[in-house]
Amino acid sequence: MARYIFLQYVDESKAPQYGSPELNAQIEAFAKYLDEVKAAGAFKDGDPCQPSAAGFSVSVRDGHAKTTDGPMHAQSPWLNGYFVLECKDRAEAAAWAAKNPAAQGGTVEVHPILSL
Repeated sequence: MARYIFLQYVDESKAPQYGSPELNAQIEAFAKYLDEVKAAGAFKDGDPCQPSAAGFSVSVRDGHAKTTDGPMHAQSPWLNGYFVLECKDRAEAAAWAAKNPAAQGGTVEVHPILSL
């Protein structure tokens, strides 16, 4: 079994407001998904991310670190969370990605994790 990281990207401008019925529905959808991956024994890790304004990027050029507030690319979608799941193969990983609530209107990017 291999581990895969599922990166959830959505349009932050369309994210539901805190306390709204839409946000509550999203939270319920993710709770159901989490229950399902845990019941299948696939869950290894996962958490939501804070809004993109809370993030920052760091680059090093010629030995000097530069820190920039916000996302790496201003127009990039919001990385709103991640899951690490153990899957038997790419097909199973793709099936879990399709069930991820972020895939509805957003994108779930899946990477196999290299075990060293």
